[in-house]
Amino acid sequence: MSELAPLISDLALILICAGVMTLVFKRLKQPLVLGYIVAGFLASPHVPLTPSVIDVANIHTWSEIGVIFLLFALGLEFSFKKLVKVGGTAVIAACTIIFCMILGGIFVGWSFGWQRMDCLYLGGMLAMSSTTIIYKAFDDLGLRQQRFAGLVLSILILEDILAIVLMVMLSTMAVSQNFEGSEMVYSIAKLLFFLILWFVVGIYIIPTFLKRSRKWMANETLLIVSLALCFGMVVVAAKVGFSAAFGAFIMGSILAETVEAENIEKLVAPVKDLFGAIFFVSVGMMVDPAMIVEYIWPIVIITLAILLGQVIFGTGGVILSGQPLKVAMQCGFSLTQIGEFAFIIASLGVSLKVTSDFLYPIVVAVSVITTFLTPYMIRLAIPAYHIVEKRLPGKWRKMLERYSSGSQTVNHENNWKKLLVAIARIVAVYSVLCIAMITLSFHFIIPLFRASLPVFWANLAGAVFTIVCIAPFLRAIIMKKNHSVEFQALWQDNRFNRAPLISTILLRIMIAVMFVMFVIEKLFQASTTLLIGIAVVLVGMMMFSRWLKKQSIFMERTFIQNLRFRDVHAEFTGQKRPEYEGHLLSRDLHLSDFEIPADSLWAGHTLRELNLGHKYGVHVASIIRGMHRINIPGANVRLFPGDTIQVIGTDEQLGEFARQAERVSAAAEEEDLERREMSLKQFIIDRNSFFLGKNIRESGIRDEYKCLVVGVEKEDSTLMTPDINVPFTEGDVVWVVGERDDVYRLLGKKEKEEE
Repeated sequence: MSELAPLISDLALILICAGVMTLVFKRLKQPLVLGYIVAGFLASPHVPLTPSVIDVANIHTWSEIGVIFLLFALGLEFSFKKLVKVGGTAVIAACTIIFCMILGGIFVGWSFGWQRMDCLYLGGMLAMSSTTIIYKAFDDLGLRQQRFAGLVLSILILEDILAIVLMVMLSTMAVSQNFEGSEMVYSIAKLLFFLILWFVVGIYIIPTFLKRSRKWMANETLLIVSLALCFGMVVVAAKVGFSAAFGAFIMGSILAETVEAENIEKLVAPVKDLFGAIFFVSVGMMVDPAMIVEYIWPIVIITLAILLGQVIFGTGGVILSGQPLKVAMQCGFSLTQIGEFAFIIASLGVSLKVTSDFLYPIVVAVSVITTFLTPYMIRLAIPAYHIVEKRLPGKWRKMLERYSSGSQTVNHENNWKKLLVAIARIVAVYSVLCIAMITLSFHFIIPLFRASLPVFWANLAGAVFTIVCIAPFLRAIIMKKNHSVEFQALWQDNRFNRAPLISTILLRIMIAVMFVMFVIEKLFQASTTLLIGIAVVLVGMMMFSRWLKKQSIFMERTFIQNLRFRDVHAEFTGQKRPEYEGHLLSRDLHLSDFEIPADSLWAGHTLRELNLGHKYGVHVASIIRGMHRINIPGANVRLFPGDTIQVIGTDEQLGEFARQAERVSAAAEEEDLERREMSLKQFIIDRNSFFLGKNIRESGIRDEYKCLVVGVEKEDSTLMTPDINVPFTEGDVVWVVGERDDVYRLLGKKEKEEE
């Protein structure tokens, strides 16, 4: 009899436990994450009554793959453009919450007398709320359509990306054991450099590759290619000193900008669910009951720190961003839990061997408690708001109202700010590309030349190759924005603006000259004067080269097309949200999408018949049907199954509308299927029949009784195909089909006539 490898038996045990626990927790209407943690606890050596995992090291390897898939999927949902679109409100709120919660976590750890790294990692864990758990709680409570829910999800987007940055910084601290400012600045600069490089190069290459190979990309091929790109970036990230999770997240966010993003997300979801389950099971295996009992008071205090800290700092951060007190308190009460990122940061500390053994079980226990309390905390927000509003002094209330309304006004940027920000962005991006190209050339290309050519000619070939490669980037640094609307407006507006404008051009020329000088100086021995002269001549040639101008424009257009292609496609298919949505928030109105299910009782009715505006106070702004969008639909427009309607209203109106939409679908599901079953019956036309002498059109069998005449049997037993213009004659046997109630209603009329 052959023996199974321990990995297979361990995997069987884990999946059986996870399967049973997911069913139990589904039945209890609790998050599946808790079920996975309990499954891991049951499969651990801490529970002697159940079988235990044999090869723990292999399971941890699988759990690391699970982290990679979780972060890859998060990147697919993220996209860099979404970060730009969340707006200043989410940025201010998220930064305030994270900064204050990190300090709070460090203080709590310090008060327990824990080590410095334990305190830092605890602060990082407490700062990150759980996107998965909050998302599910909003769905369960029917709050997804409310105004504050959209703001909470925007804050979570920022928290997710800042969590990635925090993981990089914690890893750097753990490896160097150094908390100096210079080390931190270097780490942040390195992070920004590779973020810009990977994003720009990735957006330029990957969408183009996917578009050109689309005809060969079946689902299986697309999945394999996507995972290959993911794990390739994981290896690259690890090589340059970042975590595997960071690389997976970056590749996911690059693929999120492609038109295949939704398809990739669907294909990766089952794989992510499998390995994600193994990761959370491995988290449960770390739970030691003895250690939890020993550290019960730290668990209680940390739980209270999360609940109170998120309520206070979350509410304060959202108020600081300019939102009303009610919305701020709803946001703060919704963020009172920790989840997947706390586990990932904890596992990072364990893998780097910089945190104590007790920290992981404590964080898991705190996560379980706060996850369980999440729905109750969300429900508690409104009662708490009413209490605070009653006890809040009138001056404070007016001050908050003025601050909220004042911060939501639009501040128009002046031309100088627009121009300088644009120039800084251009210089930063193209400088990163130049540095990357020079590094690549000096490490790989020039050594190849030196292996086959004499030193002088190899250096000359290397210098020419490198300068030609970076020339389009240098030209863009110098020439971009010199003919922009802002530049021209400033030039024409005031003659005193001209000297600063010329200075911006000269400064960029100096940057380009320095790049060229660096390349030449590294390869040739020459005086500084000669180097400057050669560099200035080369940069001047770049500025006036038509070929370089075409190359620079082509590269930039390709990048922008790749970056915008998904949005353009979404606009074409009617999936993109209208821009006016943001202007509704200051008036307590917002836009929500509702899908008309196939079994909805609203399907088949016109907007006039449904009268949604009168009944619920909402306005239907658009109907999205497949690849078509009907904007400002008229009263006679009919809703069909599968339609997505975009509705404008307040939180209360949209909440009532959502509940009614669910009710009309549930009513359709609960209808008696037996009563709706089609039935075939017959009746005879006699001398007293109401239908005698009438044809099918005049009889009303179809219009009044909703039945269909499928045949007419004559006295000679000939079954004829019904003709709507031929009248019924005495002795005809009429065969009709229809729903049971309609058929019996028709036959009932016939029986009454006979009586």
